[in-house]
Amino acid sequence: MLNAEQIKDLDWAKGDGLLPAVVQDARDGRVLMLGYMNAEALEKTLADGRVTFFSRSKQRLWTKGETSGHVLALVDVAGDCDRDTLLVQAIPNGPTCHLGTATCFGDTSWPPVGLLARLQALIESRRDGDPERSYTTRLLQGDLARCAQKVGEEGVETALAAVTGNKLTEEAADLVYHLLVCLTAAGSSLDQVLDELKQRRG
Repeated sequence: MLNAEQIKDLDWAKGDGLLPAVVQDARDGRVLMLGYMNAEALEKTLADGRVTFFSRSKQRLWTKGETSGHVLALVDVAGDCDRDTLLVQAIPNGPTCHLGTATCFGDTSWPPVGLLARLQALIESRRDGDPERSYTTRLLQGDLARCAQKVGEEGVETALAAVTGNKLTEEAADLVYHLLVCLTAAGSSLDQVLDELKQRRG
């Protein structure tokens, strides 16, 4: 996150007091929108935790979602190497675009990790569903040992598929799905797994 000294050091003069701010979904990496910030908008964003821009058409500060409720919850903000562009990582509450799409660039395809994040969110949404209608709900509302057992079974099937060269991709997909269900049932998440991998890489 930018500190006060880094904010002061940004090249505000280059754009007559405004810097382009690229907003990225912190969960899946998709680019959500492009806005502009002056120093006051950036400071308000950091203070409130909700992404705020300077509206060039309204000539005032504008917090994304101030009327729709589709706010962007700040996760991080950084300047680029030339100090004249901002990268804002945020979690959207609803569609980012006023046209109702997830991004201002339309419903762009999900990057691979983003697809996993979307699957994780879908699994979490099934926790309180109807077990008669959803296999995922039955697993989540059942015994955690059953989830763990399914991960073991799918792991064995994936290993066998790798050896035999038969349906490895399909078995691996089953394994990933059941692993995400097991993580959710155990109170963990894909984010925590990725954080652990980041720490190991470091």
